[in-house]
This record gives sequence, structure tokens and C-alpha cells, in this order.
Amino acid sequence: KQWYQRRVAITAGIDGKEIVYRDYVDISVAVATPKGLVVPVLRNVETMSYAGIELALNSLGKKARDGALAIEDMDGGTFTVSNGGVFGSLYGTPIINLPQSAILGMHAIQDRPVARGGQVVIRPMMYIALTYDHRLIDGREAVTFLRRIKAAVEDPAILLLDI
Repeated sequence: KQWYQRRVAITAGIDGKEIVYRDYVDISVAVATPKGLVVPVLRNVETMSYAGIELALNSLGKKARDGALAIEDMDGGTFTVSNGGVFGSLYGTPIINLPQSAILGMHAIQDRPVARGGQVVIRPMMYIALTYDHRLIDGREAVTFLRRIKAAVEDPAILLLDI
């Protein structure tokens, strides 16, 4: 929860000529269904525990796959997470869903050679990409956000312990 709240510009948007900073986090999550991709919204994520997010995602995914989503279920997200990795995508550039200011793309985990301690070793690697609106988010803030995501993926205790 804390790490989302520290990144308010990530969930900001532009409405006409005004920047709108939100005090809530509604995450749009891409879900593959038999009829195609839909992007329902997980609401008030900033108030949820990690386990609560997992339960809500499972419920939302089931609702999407069952074809039971209403238009309201897909409206109003403040940030989008897309996981092309489930389809085998190794890298790509996600496209911002306006009026949102950013989207996180997560890709497939694949063994790759990496240097560790002067040796080439095989490690599971996943590329992540953040597309963001430079009018709201500067490069330093975007990279800091990505580093927090990287740290959380590498060590989920960061999310579980809310550090």
C-alpha cells in the first residue's frame, strides 16, 4: 500500500487543462477472456492487503471470464497493469489508457545468461516496462517506481510486510 501512495503522479491524470491528483488507487488489470481482452478495474487498492488484492483479482478475473462484467467494472482506472507474459511476450511497450498517466507491462519469465560475481550464470529474468506521460511523471520518478516494482517481484516480502 505504502509504495503506491508514495507515487501519486503515477495515478494522476489530466482533465482538460488541469492535473488531477487522486487520493485513491483503482488499478485496471488486463484479463484474457474467450471473447478477447478486457480491462476491469480493481478499486481502492490502497486500502487492501496483499492477500486482499489476490482475492479481489481472482474474483474480478472469474467475473471477466464468465462474461459478467458491466461497463462500470471497466471504467475509471487510475493505473493499468498488463501481463503479456502469460501469452509468451518477452518484451513490449504498453500503450497508456487515457486519461491515465502510466501503464506497467510485465512480460514472460525466461531463463537468461547473466553475470554474477564474475561468472555467467543462468537466472530467470522478466522484463517490465513502464510507459508514462512526461507531463506528469519525470524520468527519475518513473525509474524509482520501476525499481520498487522490481524489488517487490524479486522479494514479495516487501509487499507482504508493506515496506
